[in-house]
Amino acid sequence: MADKVHDILLEEFLAGTRAPGEPLNIAVLTRELDVSQTPLREALARLEHTGLVRREALKGYQVAPLPTDDERRQLLEARIVLEPALAAGAARRSSADLLRELERTTAVLEVAARQRRDDSAAVREWQVADERFHALLAERCGNVHLAAAFAALSGQMQRARFAAARSPLDPGPSAVEHRRILDAVTDDDPRRAEAAMREHLTGVLERSGL
Repeated sequence: MADKVHDILLEEFLAGTRAPGEPLNIAVLTRELDVSQTPLREALARLEHTGLVRREALKGYQVAPLPTDDERRQLLEARIVLEPALAAGAARRSSADLLRELERTTAVLEVAARQRRDDSAAVREWQVADERFHALLAERCGNVHLAAAFAALSGQMQRARFAAARSPLDPGPSAVEHRRILDAVTDDDPRRAEAAMREHLTGVLERSGL
């Protein structure tokens, strides 16, 4: 039940149904979501850990404010340092199941690029696919410390996607860049995977205008 509540609230945040700074009253939410306080509090605590929810003494929970442009830029700069190593590590350890999952997420971006739908459901679908692509490479990089560093940034990545949902980037360039990364991992080519990931994230930074 906590997982379900977490997913419902996350979707509402990313869709803008609950605005940044909006109070999250426990009593009201239990009625709206038809759940008890225990799973709700657990879900809110998890969302607080990601940075999407904040809790203040005497005020309770609220939707976190959007990250500033400077915070988003710094996050992308950190990812440019970290994620090429994750891609290289995954290329050294590619497997059929990894390639299958990377292909699935890349295909979602490619379909989104062709369809060019800008409704919130479509945007959220390709953003989830993008998130999963990067997470898969982190999970399979073979270095627990690098994977932990990626996980430590995950909350800020969620906040950045929360902000980007207001004016999402065109998925087309990312679809092309993900395909290049996937091709390098498929070919067991760590250097090419590393370079392709660096090019991808540098491109995201440039396209974001931050």
